[in-house]
Amino acid sequence: MPHYYTLGEIPAKRHIQFRRPDGELYSEELVSSEGFSSLCSLVYHVHPPTVVKRMGEARSVKPIIAVDNNMQNRSFSGFKVLPVDDYLESRRIILTNNDLQISLAAPRKSMTDYFYKNTQSDEVLFVHEGQGALKSGYGSLVFSPGDYLVIPRGTIYQIHFDTPENRLFIVESHSPIVTPKRYRNSFGQLLEHSPFCERDLRKPADLVTHDEKGEFSIVMKKQHMHHELVYGYHPFDFVGWDGYLFPYAFSIHEFEPITGRVHQPPPVHQTFASAGFVICSFCPRLYDYHPESIPAPYNHSNIDSDEVLYYVEGEFMSRKHVERGMITLHPMGIPHGPHPGAVEKSIGKKGTKELAVMVDTFKPLMLTSEAIDLEDNSYYKSWDD
Repeated sequence: MPHYYTLGEIPAKRHIQFRRPDGELYSEELVSSEGFSSLCSLVYHVHPPTVVKRMGEARSVKPIIAVDNNMQNRSFSGFKVLPVDDYLESRRIILTNNDLQISLAAPRKSMTDYFYKNTQSDEVLFVHEGQGALKSGYGSLVFSPGDYLVIPRGTIYQIHFDTPENRLFIVESHSPIVTPKRYRNSFGQLLEHSPFCERDLRKPADLVTHDEKGEFSIVMKKQHMHHELVYGYHPFDFVGWDGYLFPYAFSIHEFEPITGRVHQPPPVHQTFASAGFVICSFCPRLYDYHPESIPAPYNHSNIDSDEVLYYVEGEFMSRKHVERGMITLHPMGIPHGPHPGAVEKSIGKKGTKELAVMVDTFKPLMLTSEAIDLEDNSYYKSWDD
């Protein structure tokens, strides 16, 4: 997480009396990760967060695996995912393993009838198209194209769109999402050589306390099931909170690329980390400035990771026929690199305007039936000129 933050009203010390204007106690809640051993926040509710009036139906959202042992370079047309009104119904899982799920979504409407809580994963929502606000008890995060929205597991939230056409690239992580360790000191502060800093991380604002009694539907994800719980009080009844665990936003446009005299390896683009994968941002940047440099990336063997690249904007000198929303998957075990002619063509070029999100996983990815529906079956032959 970025650093300590607080909004609203809180008492002078933890775990002491904190009373409402009518004399009743506010309800204190510790929202923690890894038990009581890692990041946490203390939240103060107007009403107890434990009042469940009834249980609704549960339904499976477990992905259907189509290919569980992949040894083929593949590509997918992400914009073939058709728009759907509902936020949760729009999410299409395309790649998965025991560490994460990667989804595409094209929701058209805001969440107004229910709230969502992912209890099994941290979420990173990359906003390709659309704008609006991520609302939670912690406050509001306004977003626009290029934003990463990092949502810790257990956060109850709604997404409100200001636009009718929206495109999201979603990564669900079964372990916490953090900033890269090599960019932080022992206290967690981002260091001078980091490609971004705490000033670039946008925190919730405009905390609104919803003191409302009624029936509020919360859809909770656990073990690949969606469970509906109907709460007796509005879940955004925070009067105040403080801590290190809360949703935040970071724009890919605020990432400051690291460049050098010769081609820099992909880890310099790393933006987030998790136990089972990393997320990188490929942004507009100057090319290498050695007089004999080759800007195009060299061929490389993915021995220890599957590489997923989501193309956002611009032209990519290492690839032919790149489209917005295109996804490539280069699995561990076989080499990949620039398309024929791309290396020679890159020499002498001064910079690139490319924009992409990369996910490198440390375990093989499985393809779902949703991915097969989006696939360009000829991609693996595209190096044969």
